[in-house]
Amino acid sequence: MMLKLIPKSEESIDRQAPDRAYLRLAAQIRELVDQGEFQIGQRLPAERALAERLDVSRTALREAIIALELQGVVEVRGGSGIYVCDAGSGGARLPTTQETGVGPFELLRARCLIESEIAALAATTRTDADLDRIFGALTAMREQMMDQEANREADRQFHLHIAQSTGNSVLHAAVVSMWDQARGPIWEKTEQHFHTQALRQASSEDHQRIFSALVARDAELARQAMRAHLERVIGVFAQGWR
Repeated sequence: MMLKLIPKSEESIDRQAPDRAYLRLAAQIRELVDQGEFQIGQRLPAERALAERLDVSRTALREAIIALELQGVVEVRGGSGIYVCDAGSGGARLPTTQETGVGPFELLRARCLIESEIAALAATTRTDADLDRIFGALTAMREQMMDQEANREADRQFHLHIAQSTGNSVLHAAVVSMWDQARGPIWEKTEQHFHTQALRQASSEDHQRIFSALVARDAELARQAMRAHLERVIGVFAQGWR
């Protein structure tokens, strides 16, 4: 059976629902499973090879695979590969956008763009009181290194305090909104696979560099430090399966 490539028009993002691209890709892969292109118990091709065959990015494929994993169509076995499950031959539906949430990579790229500029602005507007709040969140992150949920909340507060220090309520609300969207099954499953203590430690060090740039009132350094931090997270989430 010939593998159906995804038309470019379908691969492009729907302007009214931009976070559904990975679900459309998941549906394409699910259809191939139902048609027998991939058999139950079979290991799927490596991500790089499968992305090339489908003519999509590896990050788009990563989100689609996680959506299929949530449905039970595939099973990700660390160090072994991705295998088709029995659910692939049934009629179970794919989760909806509302159920899965925004794709992690789309959200992180938006944060990288927006929060880098917020950090640059904050370097010129922050007060000593702002620095105290930001440092308090940074300290809490370090103290809660072994507690993922507590560490995540301190991480959130660090970024929100930076946005708040700009004095711009719209920018602060934008960061709150982006963090609120970093929830839901697909985000949680992604973190389950890739969010490690090593990432928390690296993020703490990144945050120290951001904080130092804010203290120095160096807008460009703050911009670069925030961008490097969020690009690190994107890179970790895109690395090989554990």
